[in-house]
Amino acid sequence: MKQNFTVRQGALDGVEAFLSVAQHRSFRRAAAELGVTPSAISQAVRALEARVGAALFIRTTRSVGLTEAGERFFARARPAFEELIAASGAARELGRRPAGLLRLTVPRSVVPILLEPLIASFCQTYPEIEVELAASEEMIDLAAGGFDAGIRMGQFIAPDMIAVRLTKPLPLIVVGSPTYLARAGRPEHPDDLRTHACLRLRRSSGALASWSLDDGGRSIEIAVSGPFIAYDFPTMLGAAIEGVGLAQVPAPLATGAIATGKLARVLEQFAPMTPGVFLYYPGHRQIMPKLRAFIDHVKGHSGATS
Repeated sequence: MKQNFTVRQGALDGVEAFLSVAQHRSFRRAAAELGVTPSAISQAVRALEARVGAALFIRTTRSVGLTEAGERFFARARPAFEELIAASGAARELGRRPAGLLRLTVPRSVVPILLEPLIASFCQTYPEIEVELAASEEMIDLAAGGFDAGIRMGQFIAPDMIAVRLTKPLPLIVVGSPTYLARAGRPEHPDDLRTHACLRLRRSSGALASWSLDDGGRSIEIAVSGPFIAYDFPTMLGAAIEGVGLAQVPAPLATGAIATGKLARVLEQFAPMTPGVFLYYPGHRQIMPKLRAFIDHVKGHSGATS
């Protein structure tokens, strides 16, 4: 059964004064160390004793000693207080310089396009930062998942997030392998897609994504059909290379396969532009130096514009 738990207001008040007096066996020396008056030290210790419910010091006109309760309190409070000070210092350091663990959630397709060429140089530039990438197509709750930031294409980022552009706008292109195009022919108009095997993408929501095309500035959404459904662009691209059907993917993802002749572009004049890739993080959080360093590094090497 869950027990009620309440953090008493001011529970740590007087602990630093107590530890200083216990160490020096002197209220006056403790006051000098902490930069306050002996009277202030006495008041702080008396208030602590009242909260604890026991006398912690034996005071005479010539000396100060610890009671048995004071000895026990000192034995446990001193390492705990030192650990608290160390924890504060460690947290303060992470707020001052790029260091610590940087956790990012990213779609698989972004890793080869944007991150693989940059991770090595980033880690060399900032050796005190560890980078952890969680490749997933799901829109993960950053706070619940313990992530510093996420990377997604701009159209999928919630409006309450702060978004930082990492790439320029990207065209969404339709590609097919030479073997498929020789077998099924090249589509010349979006209406031709209704007779083609089109590879489809299932969103993390469970819905099948339609294909978006641009007909002279007019946006067209087509519910295509085909023999293969993937959960990410790299898997879809691999199926297209094997001749399973046509695929619609961000242009940079297919650049290598097009250059080597494994894929060819079709319907080029109908390719729509997407907003591009953005890094995003909650607006209510102060941006940490490790994340700022990553943003600046990627923007400096990706050619993104604000």
